[in-house]
Amino acid sequence: MKTAIILFNLGGPDCFEAIRPFLFNLFNDKAIIGAPGPIRWMLARYISGKRAPIAREIYAKIGGRSPLVPETEAQARALEQVLGEDYRCFIAMRYWHPFTREAVAAVKAWGADQVVILPLYPQFSTTTTGSSLKEWRAESSRQGLNLPTRTVCCFPTEPGLIAAMADLVRKGYLEALSLGKPRILFSAHGLPKSVIERGDPYQAQVEMTAAAVAKATGIEELDWSICYQSRVGPMEWIGPSTEVELERAGHDRVPVVVVPVAFVSEHSETLVELDMEYRHRADAFGIPAYIRVPALGCHSSFITGLAELVRDPASVSGVACRHLGRGCAC
Repeated sequence: MKTAIILFNLGGPDCFEAIRPFLFNLFNDKAIIGAPGPIRWMLARYISGKRAPIAREIYAKIGGRSPLVPETEAQARALEQVLGEDYRCFIAMRYWHPFTREAVAAVKAWGADQVVILPLYPQFSTTTTGSSLKEWRAESSRQGLNLPTRTVCCFPTEPGLIAAMADLVRKGYLEALSLGKPRILFSAHGLPKSVIERGDPYQAQVEMTAAAVAKATGIEELDWSICYQSRVGPMEWIGPSTEVELERAGHDRVPVVVVPVAFVSEHSETLVELDMEYRHRADAFGIPAYIRVPALGCHSSFITGLAELVRDPASVSGVACRHLGRGCAC
């Protein structure tokens, strides 16, 4: 039986010319801006035009394009190698190529017998997995793709994910240890508080992942905290912010090991925001050492964990969400 695995992710511009339309697609998503269609379209046009010059400067620092698609392609090939010949991975990016419509068409052309949807977002949010699921269902209906489908809703404590992240954290911890007892900062993309207050389980699941990783490191009395990055706009966001936690570490004069806890691939928010902008802030705060743990990428434990989810999604998929009893589609 031929199984198509659909890898959801955000996507990213593949050239400078793609930056503004990528941003427009992002802000025109109802899951991001909940205003009525015509108002949302105008807001998206305005915001994307205003932010495009800033974004061009960001992407200029990493070669003029997002590495997210090549990184996801590498993960797809690694996952196929573990699963075998009856499985094929298809990439469905939300805001830039390859779009969901392209993935649906490719699945049809391949002649799949069934579909497994595997978001590359370990923690569920209506703004990420939820939005991509709605787009997948709409496109599948439009193109007449009607196959048995299983969805891996979320996997915040999947053993392979936790083992891979703990392995990388231990390495970062040992690197920083010569300059004092390090503090682990689990940094995740932030969300407006209003999203969480509507029942979105993202923050609770980030906390679950961080706690599981901290325990799995095997380091006794590990000093760690959770923080949130990438705030935009005037709304109140969940916290504490990554910058606030860096300032606290500077006050305490402890090295920091920064862990991208909700990102499984390198992209602008890890390569620029964490590696450049926050590193500069760490220096300004007098932090003795700033170590940034890599994103999971193709770490063997992570890929093995994804394969287990594909083979038997019910074994892990959605367990955390059912426990929380809110917010996701599991």
